Amino acid sequence: MFENTVLQPLPARLRPENLDEFAGQEQLLGPGKVLRRMIESDQVSSMIFWGPPGVGKTTLAQIIAKQTKARFVNFSAVMNGIKDIRTVMDEAEERRRFGEKTIVFVDEIHRFNKAQQDAFLPFVEKGSITLIGATTENPSFEVNGALLSRCRVFVLKALETEDIFALLKRALTDRRGFGGQKIDIAEELLSRIANFANGDARSALSTLEMAVLNGDLQADGSVIISEQTLDQCISKKSLLYDKNGEEHYNLISALHKSMRNSDPDAAVYWLARMLEAGEDPLYIARRVTRFAAEDVGLADTNALNVAVNAFQACHMIGMPECSVHLCEAVVYVSLAPKSNAMELAYNEAKADAVNELAEPVPLWIRNAPTKLMKELDYGKGYIYAHDTEEKMARMDCLPESRLGTSYYHPTDQGAEAALKKRLEEIKKWKAGKK
Repeated sequence: MFENTVLQPLPARLRPENLDEFAGQEQLLGPGKVLRRMIESDQVSSMIFWGPPGVGKTTLAQIIAKQTKARFVNFSAVMNGIKDIRTVMDEAEERRRFGEKTIVFVDEIHRFNKAQQDAFLPFVEKGSITLIGATTENPSFEVNGALLSRCRVFVLKALETEDIFALLKRALTDRRGFGGQKIDIAEELLSRIANFANGDARSALSTLEMAVLNGDLQADGSVIISEQTLDQCISKKSLLYDKNGEEHYNLISALHKSMRNSDPDAAVYWLARMLEAGEDPLYIARRVTRFAAEDVGLADTNALNVAVNAFQACHMIGMPECSVHLCEAVVYVSLAPKSNAMELAYNEAKADAVNELAEPVPLWIRNAPTKLMKELDYGKGYIYAHDTEEKMARMDCLPESRLGTSYYHPTDQGAEAALKKRLEEIKKWKAGKK
């Protein structure tokens, strides 16, 4: 009874109470869209909300509970164990018999272990509860397959800058926000906050509240927010990134595919996204080094030199100085001619090495360091290539079942074109002499 809602943080005070107040997610909640139809028709089934922080996953679950007149139970992986889950599940089953629905909201469901997730499964199956899970991680990897198969997955997108700008404007006029106080802030500064939030409504509202609290209070009670005040509240943009999670792999994939597509501008952008979000430069350097062999290969052998040099520079001097070395390597391999012949050659040889019979090494290319080995014909028939006029020997080096197999298929790209011509000449010479 003594709760003063004004003391609550602005994001909590301005939390939407219905779908009309909900910002963004038009692809799910726009007129006639699937999730809105499910909610309005009271046909809500168990579901997983997957999206970045601050897009309204928790808020949407609470709106659903209110709209469908269901009991809302909030679960935490840290606070609730299996015993707590079963207690609530039993209570939900009892309420179901009397016609009362229970929505169990599991925030950060990816933090629940397998046993905790399994505890929900039988109650989801028989309809005792409607489970709504929220996660910032890919549910394909973080949610048990059995539980995931019984839930619909809805992908919530980061809010557009326009959506956040509108939300900030509403915060200044809504009585739950600063509607009862005159706040003088230029729209240009609101746009800066919206952009700074990086799609996170909670971050945007918190930044606005910080700016208001640090603004210049006037005699009439109004607050003026200057550019200098906002600069103090915005230290560094928080880029969406989790070095151990989904976005980590999304960004390195974007970098790799941009380099492969010979797009240096895109590659440098994704490189900057990773470095400025705190990625280990040595991790990126390793990936670029791998790329130099996997996607450039013999089309430009200098690509590997550039990548290795960049790796060594990163190791020696670290960030932020090594950003330019990585940039050089990324641009170089992006513009280099491309060949994946090395990757294909190894994968083909690997498949045969793993799946075929492990044949013995032909006797004539075995080493014979002992008398016994020589008596067993180790090395018999071996021709030392340097002793021949052509510097090539007329002997097969593959085991019998692999004779005639080609693994390396050179391309016509860059320097590899000359290697392709050389290989064709070698094969023609060997075939003609036999």
